Amino acid sequence: MKFEQEIELIEAVALQFPNSKRNTLRKMLTAGRVLVDGKPIHKAKHIVNAGSTVTISDKESAAKNTPPPMPKKRHPRIKILFEDEHILVVNKQAGLLSVATDKMEPDTLHSRTVDYLHGEDERSWAFIVHRLDRETSGVMVFAKHKRHKDYLQEQFAERSVHRNYHALVQGKPENESGTIHEWLLEDKFLRVKAVNKKNPNAKEAITHWNIEDSDDIASLLALTIETGRRHQIRVG
Repeated sequence: MKFEQEIELIEAVALQFPNSKRNTLRKMLTAGRVLVDGKPIHKAKHIVNAGSTVTISDKESAAKNTPPPMPKKRHPRIKILFEDEHILVVNKQAGLLSVATDKMEPDTLHSRTVDYLHGEDERSWAFIVHRLDRETSGVMVFAKHKRHKDYLQEQFAERSVHRNYHALVQGKPENESGTIHEWLLEDKFLRVKAVNKKNPNAKEAITHWNIEDSDDIASLLALTIETGRRHQIRVG
C-alpha cells in the first residue's frame, strides 16, 4: 500500500489489517514481515514518508531474509541461547544477579557475559538492555554495541518486545484469567510495595495472567506484563 502523507508504521499496518489486534501487528514487525520500500522495519513508531510503500511479506519470506545466527559457542558459566554480531542471548539462572548493585558484587550474569566476550576480544563489551530479578530465571539479551542497546531499549519502551513469564502459586485462583493493576513505590533500598495511586512517586504496574495448569495444591500461571516495574509480578 502506498501512502500519500506521513504516517506511523504501526498505523499503516493497521490500515491493511483492520481486524487484527495491536499485539498481532507488533509481532509482524518483530518478525521482519513489514517492509517499507522493500526494507524490513521493526520500529512501530517509524515514520513512513509520503510516497513510500508499505508491504507485508509472508512468514517464509521473512525467515529467509533473517540472517542466520552464529554457531553456538560454549562457556562454562553461562548458557548461550543465541548469538550474532549484534546481540548475545543467554539464560539466567535463579539466584544470580543480572547486574551488580551499588555493592559491586563480582559475580553476576553481566560479569560472566563480559568475561565470555573478552575471550574473543578484550575490547568487546556486553551492554545491558534489561534486567531480571535475582530470584527469576529466564532469557536475557545483551547488546554488543551501544547503538544496538539503544535500539533494543527503544523496543522495550514501545512495548514491541513480548515478555512472557511463568509463576507457580499456592492454591487456585477463582477465575481462569485476569489483570492485576497496581501502583508501586520503590525506596532507596530497592524494596517495592503497593501504594495508593495518588502517591506522587508511585508507578503504574499492569500484569495479565491466566491459569495454564492447576491441582488442589498449586497453579501454574502464564503472565504477560505491560509495564516493566521491579518486582511487579511478586508484589501484584
